[in-house]
Amino acid sequence: MADPFDVRLSCEPLDPIAEMARFSLPSSQGAEDGAIASFVGICRGGAHDGERLVALVLEIYRGMTLRSMEEIVATARERFAIGRACVVHRHGRILPGEPIVLVAVAAAHRRAAISAMDYIMDRLKSDAVFWKREETALGSRWIEPTDTDYSDKARW
Repeated sequence: MADPFDVRLSCEPLDPIAEMARFSLPSSQGAEDGAIASFVGICRGGAHDGERLVALVLEIYRGMTLRSMEEIVATARERFAIGRACVVHRHGRILPGEPIVLVAVAAAHRRAAISAMDYIMDRLKSDAVFWKREETALGSRWIEPTDTDYSDKARW
C-alpha cells in the first residue's frame, strides 16, 4: 500500500473524482476503514468589493508549503483516530469553478473522519503557507486569511 498519508501540491488541474476513486479503492483501504469524509474546495467567481474575480493565484515556496501541509495532517493524526488521509492542493493560476483543494480522510468511524477532515480544512485556510492573490478586471490584490478563518481554526 502507498503512503496512507498522501500530501501533495499540484500546478495541474485537480480531478477530485479520480482522486476519490483512487483513495476509495479496496486495495488502498486499511482493514479498519469504516468511513471516508471528503471536501472539495472550488474557486468562487463572485464579486468581492464590487469586483468580479477573474482568477485566484496561489504562490508557494514548495518545501515550506509542503511541510506546513504535512504538519497539519500529522497533527490531525495525533488528534483524531484516522487511518489514512489524502490532501491535494493546487497552486498557480486557478479560474473560477476550478477545484482548488481536496481533503479526504478515512477512519474506523464517521465522527473521526468528519472531524479530522474539518480540522484539516480549517488549518489549511489559516496555517498553510500560501501567498494568495485575487485577479480582477481592475487589477490584483493580495489576500490574507479572514477573521472567520481564524475563528474557525480557534474551535479546535
